[in-house]
Amino acid sequence: MSFFGLFGGGTSAASIEEYLKEGAVVIDVRTVGEYEDGHVTGSKNIVLNSIPSKINEIKALNKKVIAVCRSGARSGQATSFLKQQGIDVINGGPWQNVAKFVN
Repeated sequence: MSFFGLFGGGTSAASIEEYLKEGAVVIDVRTVGEYEDGHVTGSKNIVLNSIPSKINEIKALNKKVIAVCRSGARSGQATSFLKQQGIDVINGGPWQNVAKFVN
């Protein structure tokens, strides 16, 4: 099992690229300070512990979601929760995994 397999399932680069081509929104679940230090261009910063209170806002986007963070652990937690809410989401792992396809 890969490192990311421990945190909500690993996601291949091909899957990330596919989701981006399909118009997925990138949700960065790190703290505001971490996000300000660097992030995926065009991503939304929704801190992990606020995801449950923002679920209607996320559903209203009506898009696939790629969750990212620093290491893949917090985005894995967000991915698991969002899947339970019926959202089509993948764990992008560290934000740099996704940024290389966007920036």
